[in-house]
Amino acid sequence: MAAAHSHAPVAPGQFVPSKSLRTLYAGAIFFGLVLFAVALWKDPTRAWHGYLTSYMYWTNLALGGLFFAAIQHVAKAGWSVTIRRIAESFTAFLPVAAVGAVAWLIGSKHLYEWLDQSLVAKDAILQGKSAYLNAKAMIFRTVLFFGLWLFFSKVIIGRSLQQDEDGKVEHTVKNVGWSIAFLLVFALSYSFFTVDTLMSLQPHWFSTIWGVYNFAGLFQSFLAMLVIFTIYTMKKGWLRGLVSEDHLHDLGKFLKGFTVFMAYIGFSQFILIWYANLPEETIFYLARSNGWWMTISVSLLLLKFAVPFLLLLPKWAKRTPGHLVMVSVLILIMQYVDIHWMVYPTLDPYQPLFSWPEVGSFALFGGLFLWSVTRFLAGHKLVPVKDPRIQEAIHHHVAY
Repeated sequence: MAAAHSHAPVAPGQFVPSKSLRTLYAGAIFFGLVLFAVALWKDPTRAWHGYLTSYMYWTNLALGGLFFAAIQHVAKAGWSVTIRRIAESFTAFLPVAAVGAVAWLIGSKHLYEWLDQSLVAKDAILQGKSAYLNAKAMIFRTVLFFGLWLFFSKVIIGRSLQQDEDGKVEHTVKNVGWSIAFLLVFALSYSFFTVDTLMSLQPHWFSTIWGVYNFAGLFQSFLAMLVIFTIYTMKKGWLRGLVSEDHLHDLGKFLKGFTVFMAYIGFSQFILIWYANLPEETIFYLARSNGWWMTISVSLLLLKFAVPFLLLLPKWAKRTPGHLVMVSVLILIMQYVDIHWMVYPTLDPYQPLFSWPEVGSFALFGGLFLWSVTRFLAGHKLVPVKDPRIQEAIHHHVAY
C-alpha cells in the first residue's frame, strides 16, 4: 500500500532544453514558415492541404495530453502521477492550435467545395447538408470547441500546477468532477471537429464512426509521443527514482492496447461500408484503392497495426527503452501517413503528394509544438510533487 511507504520530499530534476533542441525547433519554425509561404504563392490549394494534415497531426497530440490527464483523474490512478506532467505539457500547444484554426478557416475555401455557393446551388445533396455545412456554422463550432478545450485545460492542468505550490488535496478531488465533464464534452466536440476538418473534404460521404476512428489515431500517436518524451527525460536523469521501467511497461501496454483498438475501429468502418455497398459510402474507399493510394491503404494495416502489435507483444519489449522508442517512431510516422491518406485523395486521386510543401507545414507545427511543450516543462516541476498519490507512483511495480 502507498501509505506504508516513506513520504520523503520529492525532488525531480529541472527540465532544461539543450541548445541543440532549441536550435531544432527554432529552425523548424523558421524554415517551415518560409516553405509554407512559398507553397502558398506557388500552389495555394496544395499548401492548405499540407497545412490541414500537419495541423491535425500536432493538434491531436495536444488534445491527447488533456484526455490522458483527465482519464487519470477520473480513474484516480496512482501509477501515472510521475509521468502525468509530461502529458499535461502537451496541452501547452492548444493556444497555438487555436491560432492555427483561424488560419485554417481563412484557407478553408481551398479545401471544401461546399463553401462554393455556385456548386452548392447545383448539388441537391450539398443543399440538403447546408444547414450544417456552411461557413458561419463552421466558424461558430470552431470557436466553441477551442473555447471549451482551452477552458478545461486551464482548470484541470491549472489545478495540477497550483497543487505544486499549496499542496491542497482539494485540487485532486475537484479535478475528478472537472475531468468527467471534459470527457463528455470532448467525445462530442472532437467528433464534430473531425467532421468539419476531415470528413467534409468529401461532403457527399459520411461515416457514423469517423470521430471514433480519428480518436483512436489521436490516442495511439499521443501514447507514442508520451513514451518518447518520458524516455528522453529519464535518460537525462531528471526523473531518477520517480519513473522506472515499470512505468514504461504500463505505457507499452497502453500503446499495444490502443494499436489494437485503432485497427478494430478502422476495420469496423471499412467492413460496414463494404458490406452495405452504398454509393454514398463506398466513394471514400474507392478513392483510396487507386494507384499508389492502394499501397498506402495496405501500409496502414501493416505498419500502423500488425508490425507495432507484434513488436509490443513480449514483456521485454515493453521494458526496453530503445525498443519502445523505435516502435513509437514508427507509429508516429504512420499517424502522419494516416491523416495524409484522409486528406490528399481529394487533391490527387491517384498518388500521394509529399515534397517540400508538406515538409514545410509539418516542420512549422512540429517546431511550435516542441517550443510550447519544452517551455511548459522548463517553467514547471517535472512531476506533480505534492499530489497525494505520488508515493504510489514512485513505488509502482508491475507483476505481469
